[in-house]
Amino acid sequence: MSQTTDRNALAGPPLLFSEEVADARAQGRPLVALESTIITHGMPWPKNAETARMVEADIRAEGAVPATVAALDGKLHIGLSEGTLERLAEATDAMKCSRADLAIALATGRTGSTTVAATMMAAHAAGIAVFATGGIGGVHRGAEASFDVSADLDELARTPVCVVAAGAKALLDLPKTLEVLETRGVPVIAHGTDAFPAFWSRDSGLPAPFRMDEPHAIARLLHMRRALGGHGGVLIANPVPEADEIPADEMAAVIDKAVQMAARRGIAGKQVTPFILSAIYELTQGRSLATNIALVRNNARLAARIAAADLATG
Repeated sequence: MSQTTDRNALAGPPLLFSEEVADARAQGRPLVALESTIITHGMPWPKNAETARMVEADIRAEGAVPATVAALDGKLHIGLSEGTLERLAEATDAMKCSRADLAIALATGRTGSTTVAATMMAAHAAGIAVFATGGIGGVHRGAEASFDVSADLDELARTPVCVVAAGAKALLDLPKTLEVLETRGVPVIAHGTDAFPAFWSRDSGLPAPFRMDEPHAIARLLHMRRALGGHGGVLIANPVPEADEIPADEMAAVIDKAVQMAARRGIAGKQVTPFILSAIYELTQGRSLATNIALVRNNARLAARIAAADLATG
């Protein structure tokens, strides 16, 4: 699939739209942004490429167009051709780009995958209102001493993109994460549940601030936020399908052990989450990865329905 450079890119970031995404923009079709860190840092080859293709297919099956985001050769790609996706999936030295790193990757021409924060930035620059991911980052355990708080939270506060996720990653301090989101003015809307989900588990034990079960209701919320002006994003907390979850009480013991392993080895900064996720994969004998794939696909399907409803509401 060929790629075309946006004519307006000179006025902003160097966006490069895939042919499929460029056609969708021209035709006014719904678009769903996808991050690429899950490809480069979340799963091993070739499962990462297989999962990326499945997620994109899920979005197309719901009538929307996927736009996977990545930094390659000094361009911010909005949508990946088959060959480009394969190249990214096989990359061994990709930068993990959040807000602080994205411009560096683009300026130096390095291969960079995008986190939630960077994908929100790219989606907004490309005019894409809805973004599907696995789970957002948040306040890390012990943040009162380490000050380790994900840039995802500030990005949700500033960038007007609807993020569909299975809550926040359960290895985080979820009560503090919800508190920061409230303080930053980010609506947290649970879909189909009264509980705030915890990534691999449907129920974190915390109540969700709000609940909406229909994509059209969520679309009306997005339009009202835009009408009020000056608002950031919206988090849609979509629980993993019941058949695919790992219960919270079971995951709690696994997460505690993985966190202790990271502490003993002195893992810090951006390496904490990838290390803990890898440890959890080993401790659950691969179950966590299967659940991760199921929840990402589930979020992609809902995001596609919200994107279509958003266009219809407009």
